[in-house]
Amino acid sequence: MESVLVLNAGYEPLHRVSIQHAIRMLARNVAIVEEAVEDRMFGHFPFPRVLRLVHYVHLKWRHKVPSWSRMRLLERDKGRCAYCGAKAATVDHILPRCQGGETTWLNTVAACFKCNNKKGSRTAKQAGMTFVQEPFTPTWIDVGRLVK
Repeated sequence: MESVLVLNAGYEPLHRVSIQHAIRMLARNVAIVEEAVEDRMFGHFPFPRVLRLVHYVHLKWRHKVPSWSRMRLLERDKGRCAYCGAKAATVDHILPRCQGGETTWLNTVAACFKCNNKKGSRTAKQAGMTFVQEPFTPTWIDVGRLVK
């Protein structure tokens, strides 16, 4: 299914919407077409690839730290294991929960099955493992599904 990128009035990416939603936005005159698919129409509207809002929308929540979730963690780490760089499928607690570790941005990383099993219920240092990528607290740009 095709989606359309929606930009704020200041050209910052906001989110993606379905083509049907995009056409409704055009019909309500809340957005204009910034980029269209060449030689393709949707009724009397050009088939949009990118829309821009007519009025600026201030998003206060975008300045807050995103709440932790497994999906967002995997997006933050780009689906790669923090220990070896292979494709990640699990979440690993740097300080294991059995040792008092919490599920926070700075205490979790994406990991492959092999590295997660090797580390077990130990810290990376105890297991003799190092990080390919260090954990960090992401912004909405790091975990947002804007330009995919």
